[in-house]
Parts: sequence; C-alpha cells; structure tokens
Amino acid sequence: MKEGIVGGITSEEMAALDENCRFFGLSPAQLMENAGAGIANELKKRFEEKGQRVSVTIIAGKGNNGGDAFAAARHLHGFDVRILLIGSSKDLRTEETRRNWRILKASGYEIEEINDSSALRARENHINRSEVIIDAILGTGVRGKIREPEATAIDLVNRARVNSNAFVVAVDIPSGLDPDTGETEKAVRANLTLTFHRPKRGLLEREAEKYVGELVIADIGIPEGMEKLAGPGDVRMVVKRQTSSHKGDNGRVLIVGGGPFFGAPALAALASLRAGADWVTIAAPKSVSSIISSLSPNLIVQPLSSEILVEEDVPAVSNLINKHDVVIIGMGLGAAEETKKATRMIIEDDASKKVVVDADGFYGLHLPVEAEDKLVIVTPHAGELSKMEIGVKVPTEDLMEERIKFVQNFSRLNKVVTLMKGPTDIISDGTRVKINKKGNAGMTVGGTGDVLAGVTGAFFAIAADPFKVATAAAFVNGTAGDIAFENKGYGLLATDVLENIPRVIREVR
Repeated sequence: MKEGIVGGITSEEMAALDENCRFFGLSPAQLMENAGAGIANELKKRFEEKGQRVSVTIIAGKGNNGGDAFAAARHLHGFDVRILLIGSSKDLRTEETRRNWRILKASGYEIEEINDSSALRARENHINRSEVIIDAILGTGVRGKIREPEATAIDLVNRARVNSNAFVVAVDIPSGLDPDTGETEKAVRANLTLTFHRPKRGLLEREAEKYVGELVIADIGIPEGMEKLAGPGDVRMVVKRQTSSHKGDNGRVLIVGGGPFFGAPALAALASLRAGADWVTIAAPKSVSSIISSLSPNLIVQPLSSEILVEEDVPAVSNLINKHDVVIIGMGLGAAEETKKATRMIIEDDASKKVVVDADGFYGLHLPVEAEDKLVIVTPHAGELSKMEIGVKVPTEDLMEERIKFVQNFSRLNKVVTLMKGPTDIISDGTRVKINKKGNAGMTVGGTGDVLAGVTGAFFAIAADPFKVATAAAFVNGTAGDIAFENKGYGLLATDVLENIPRVIREVR
C-alpha cells in the first residue's frame, strides 16, 4: 500500500458516486472540467519554470479518460500540445467527451484520429520527441487482455519513457491496470498518476507501484457530503439482472409474518415482487394465511400450525429457509412471548445466512449477532429500537451528526447493518455511513415500512453486501414514495408506494 494514503475506492463505487453527483446536480461536464484543470495545474507546477515551451502529446481513448485529457489541453497555456485519438471521433462515448473534442477541433489544436496499430507506430518518432506524454488511453472500466490498437499505444508510451526520458502522466489510472486489484497483463508505466477524488483501490497495491509511479490525488469538486448521499448509483450497484437468467435466478425471498395483522406481510411480499424478486413465499399462521392468499394471486402462502407463530412452526420455517436466498421476519407477528421465542429461533437458525428484521421481529433479535457467517439488516425507526432493549435514547432528528454516530456505533457493536427510518434515513454497517433524503411526510402512513423491508429483502437476495443493499432499498422506497406523493399528497397509501417501485428501478438502470 502507498504510505500516507488511505481510503481507496472501487471503480464500481466511483461510478456510483459519479451517477449520484449527476442526480444531485453536479454534472459530468463540471467534473470533467475540474479533472482537466487538475491535470494541467499539476503539469504547470512541474514544468513552467523551465522557461521554454514544453512539448506534450496526449494519447487518448474514446471514453471519459480521453475527455479529461481534452479538457486539460485547453488549460495547458504555454505548452505545445498535440492530441492523438486512438479510434474515431464519431465513436466518442459520452457527450462531455465529444463536447471537449469539438472545442479542440474548432480552436485549431493539432489533432489526429488513429484507427490501427500500424498508423500508430508511424507516429513513434513524434511520440519519442515529446517531453511529456499524457496517458488517457483506457480508464477504470477496462479489464483483462488489452486489444489493439490500445496495446500498441501502451507499448509506445513505455518505450518513449525509457528511450527518450519522456515524463509520463497517467490520467486517473495507468492504462491497462485493473483499478480494483492492481493486476495487469500490460499497462503504462507512469512517472506520475493523477487520480481523481480518491485513489482507486488497485493503485494502492504493492504490485501496482511500478506502473503508478508518484501518486497524486486531485480534488475535482465533489463535496465531502456527497459520498454519504444515497442515490441512483447505489441502486445500480445492487440491481443487476442477466437477460439469460431463469426463474429463481433473481432472488427467492421468504417472509415470516402475520398473526395479529395480515396486511403487513402481504405488503412486504408485493414490494419484493415489484423490486424484482422471482419468487416470494409468505410463511404465515393459519389464522391469516387464507386471507393473505386472497389479497393477490401473485402471493404464495405457506400456512403454519397455529393462530400465531409458535415454536412448533420453526422446523417448517427452517425447511423453507433452505429453499430461499433471504428471510424477512417480523411484519405483523405480534408480541406474544411464544412468538418472540420462535422468532429468535428462526433468526438464529444456521440456515438463515441473510436476514432482514423489521417490526415485531425486533422482539426476537438477540444482540450482538454472534454467528460470523450471518448477515443481518435491521430496519427500525427510532421508536422500534426500544424493542431491542438497547437502553439508550436515540438522538433527535435535529441532532443529525449525533444521530449518525449513534447508528454507526449501534451497528458496529451489534454486528448488523442498520437502516434507521426517519425524515432522513441513516444506513450504517458500523464503518460506512449513508443517508437517504428521499421520502416525505406522507409516508408516515402505515405499511410503508413493510414495503421498505420487502424491497430490502429482494435486493439482498441477489447482492452480497448488506450495506449497499440497505442503501439502495432506502433510496428506491423513498423515491417511490415521492412519486406517490406527487399524485396522492397526504392521502397516499403504502400500495401507492409499492406500485411505483418498478418505475424507480427502471429509471435508474
């Protein structure tokens, strides 16, 4: 690891952050402009004192890395800048990159489009005469074997560094290096890597050092608080569906609920289905199982033995757990002592590897979670935390920093991911923290928490990281609630929220 530098970010997390920046009004064009200025400023610090014009060759690919370098070219006043585009300008991948390309063309920069390796090799003499080479060939989305002509471009950059002592600057990451692992088959060997916002995790690995060179982190104007905001990028990290998938591949969810109340487990089940789960089963006491079945033909209900959940039901529930990817427990169960005991047995069942606990399920949750291989998401509001007998008062909403620290500490000490519902949702795994500002006062109506639990379970069935799952679920639920509020105002119902879940997921994908 690089000494003195901490806090690496994965390429997926950085892409999600970029998407969230866009959602909250910080445009990709702004970020690209700031990145370009950062590249230019770093070069000016190192070369302007030479007292002569420094020759710079930008070797750029068709993605945003190339766009960052195009923006940098405009800021390199006093430098002799030439741009080699690997590929055709008609194939530039984003509007921001195309816009910067058009500006350079209109401004008379020396610019070439090179579509094959032989044409690129013909420029080797020019590349070797460059005092500075900006590597913007490949970005953080590239994995595996490098194709042509990019592979030749990497070779030419590395030869120029050795043969003519060119100073090589990598934009964000040396081309060809895996941003998450630091591994590579072939990559640019940079003198300087200028990475943006936070270092990509692979840059900090020891095996990457010979490619990274000096590592400098450029501030591109992403506010400190932006990383904590839940947004559509968080949903994209979780909701991934293969077109070739078969029934059940996209999640099997078991809901254990009902007894005194029957609407709550039905809402959770329908929300799971709307959030994309393939198969949802409700294990409910026989007293309400037929009523739940009658609410929708989409519901699969497994009747249990009694009027409420009892210990005798645990073997049947355990058998169902083995056929599902995740368990959601608590909605409508009630507070009978025998139900609390059965709930605890189900949560602590060895087969329960992924568990979402809500509502009356908190009565049966023993903290801290002891099993190392059990992943638990809890979805309480401040009042429901009292069911866990934590013996500590939750800070009020106006004390947000204290409230965030409370949730973070609670999660760390109890080995759970907490999604604490409120006017601002707070999500933490004890280390990471996110806040969700989507949602509205109309969602205080009963049932919206059941919908949230259902969405959480659906996402948890297909994703491994419970913190990312809870963050995505909070955003989807809150955004669906905001759409419902636009149409229904304070008369919105929980069913209005769940009906908007597919729209939210569709729009962020």
